[in-house]
Amino acid sequence: MPKRNISHVEIPSRDFEESAAFYRGLFGWKMTPIPEAHYTVWESGEGARGGFSALGDHVKPGDVLIYVDSDDIAADLNKARALGAEIIQEQTEIPGRGWYGVFKDPTGNIIGLFTRRTVS
Repeated sequence: MPKRNISHVEIPSRDFEESAAFYRGLFGWKMTPIPEAHYTVWESGEGARGGFSALGDHVKPGDVLIYVDSDDIAADLNKARALGAEIIQEQTEIPGRGWYGVFKDPTGNIIGLFTRRTVS
């Protein structure tokens, strides 16, 4: 069975610097701003990592998004669709990092899939 670990968690933020300062102060997380992507990555130091997503029309406070490891995002999205999910984002490349896809489960929860680019 493939690993299905939670690989990334996105926390909505109205202000990335404010959120970084809060979580750095509270948990000691390492922060890495990625200005060209309008994103800040956080790392817990124990393998957990994620980022801050900007609030907007499709991201509201409380809309925490988890990403689950996937060996085949397209196949997983097709299986999710067959099981009643709505596909929100087909497989999309994150340059230099990997690929992701997003679906809404039958209850309405939004879940992401992620495949990390391996260095050869």
